[in-house]
Amino acid sequence: MPDQEHKNPAAPTDARSADSTRDPQTPLMRLQMGPSHPATHGTVRMMLDLDGERVVKADIQVGYLHRGFEKECETGYYYQNIPYTDRLNYSSPMLNNVGYCMAVEKLMDLRTPPRCDFIRVIAGEISRMSDHYLCLGAMALELAAMTPFLYLLEARELMYDLLDALCGARVTTNYIRIGGVSADLPEGFERFATERLERSLRLLEDADKLLTQNPVFRERLEGTGHLAPETLIAHGVTGPLLRAGGVPYDVRRVQPYLVYDQLDFDVPVGERSDNFDRYLVRLEELRQSRRMIAQCFEKLPSGPVNCDDPRVRWPRKGKVFGRMEELIDQFKLVTQGGLVEPGEIYHAVEGANGELGFYLVSDGTGKPYKCRCRAPSFSNMSALEKMITGGMLADVVPTFDLINMIGGECDR
Repeated sequence: MPDQEHKNPAAPTDARSADSTRDPQTPLMRLQMGPSHPATHGTVRMMLDLDGERVVKADIQVGYLHRGFEKECETGYYYQNIPYTDRLNYSSPMLNNVGYCMAVEKLMDLRTPPRCDFIRVIAGEISRMSDHYLCLGAMALELAAMTPFLYLLEARELMYDLLDALCGARVTTNYIRIGGVSADLPEGFERFATERLERSLRLLEDADKLLTQNPVFRERLEGTGHLAPETLIAHGVTGPLLRAGGVPYDVRRVQPYLVYDQLDFDVPVGERSDNFDRYLVRLEELRQSRRMIAQCFEKLPSGPVNCDDPRVRWPRKGKVFGRMEELIDQFKLVTQGGLVEPGEIYHAVEGANGELGFYLVSDGTGKPYKCRCRAPSFSNMSALEKMITGGMLADVVPTFDLINMIGGECDR
């Protein structure tokens, strides 16, 4: 006989799912949040069993997006897969581009020019800031703080202006290339970026003044969504969620890549591992990202922005039309994708939500034999059930918001 819970998903669980302090004769109420709910943002379904307004049991279900990212990557050439990475976390696509391209470069044993490395850090940190602005703004909005939401969304739009100046796109950027970037910084970009970044930080300070010391806001966040650091680690949680628990794990610091080892920045950590600490960590990370971008502009060297390797370097159109060697190089790249020696690698970067890693296996052709993405949202979501069980229904919203789940990372 089929399980009654699956047969009738609207029926609540029995009293055995409740804690021992409640009256076993009191029926539970089942509430379904998502996958089409204003407070769930992405495609996630939360089946909540409630005793009054207290969450007794939670069943978190991801997997309503059905993107097939990993299998799509195994059917295309390495360079053709870069736009797919934009859709993993569409709030910070540059970081996805960087992570994937660096994984391919590690597989091909490629070294990118110094100027390219600095530009990648600038682009990635701008993208991280846009992600954090959206996360904090949406969280404030769903706690009925409309004005900070408008401030932080305006700040995000300023970051989009910078992405637009870099590559002509605001959301799905497709800017990073294997072995380099699609184009150098435009003329006057440092002055333009500095002005936009300073404006965005002034908006951040305005939101900070409205939220951080607001007693209603603090009541909604302090002590809610708590989870011990040991449990977070057991679930594979990384990023701001883990650092809010007092664990200073940041891939940029523990396994430096690009030029992060040349930059002076702090890794903010919390103490209580609750929603308020998660909010404060993201707030400070925005300031640290601005600090890193300023240092990159100061140290930015001259030189090329792409490596000179015919396996990945696309020749200029002018030469393709007039020289046989460049025409052959382009023909081989288009038809073969750039042959990669057999092997396997894993490479991780610090995404906006935590460790973003790519595991690639090459069979010697121009297409990856295996592509596996270690997406932070998937592992971070695995801890949500324990964060909200035993808490109030109202606490589900800020807890979910500060996990900042992106559906494209969960259902790959």
